[in-house]
Amino acid sequence: MSRLTIEFTKPTVDAPCVCCGGRTTRLTRFVHRDGDAHAVYYASYSDKQPDRWVSVAISLGDWTEGSTEKDRVAFALRIRAASDEYQTGVVDAELSPWKDVEILGRMLDRQEALKHPWIKEVFHICDHIVMEDKEVRSYLDGKKPKRKKRRP
Repeated sequence: MSRLTIEFTKPTVDAPCVCCGGRTTRLTRFVHRDGDAHAVYYASYSDKQPDRWVSVAISLGDWTEGSTEKDRVAFALRIRAASDEYQTGVVDAELSPWKDVEILGRMLDRQEALKHPWIKEVFHICDHIVMEDKEVRSYLDGKKPKRKKRRP
């Protein structure tokens, strides 16, 4: 059985969100399968978003050296916390903040994504996101993520 691991990078906090005025946090994550490049996902959320959902774009395909965006496809999703579970929904590419990011590959619309042979792998990666990505999970659970304090 293959093993997925996520390579975590430092979050970026951007200018105010255009829809709610809150501070937007953006994450870039690299997913490896058995040590090999497997996928990339971007996630973002705003601290004032009333519905508390996380926008996610997952790019699957060939991430080896020399590959191009033509070797990959991207899936647009939203993840939210319900009373006793995390829920993932596939959305149309137009709703994704990364709809025009070429490196991810062509972003699929909802109906095409749901029929794609990789959709089960997309949901599998989402399971890992909510279990392992402390930034995402803290946001969904309504907590501030714990960050290391810098010494002066």
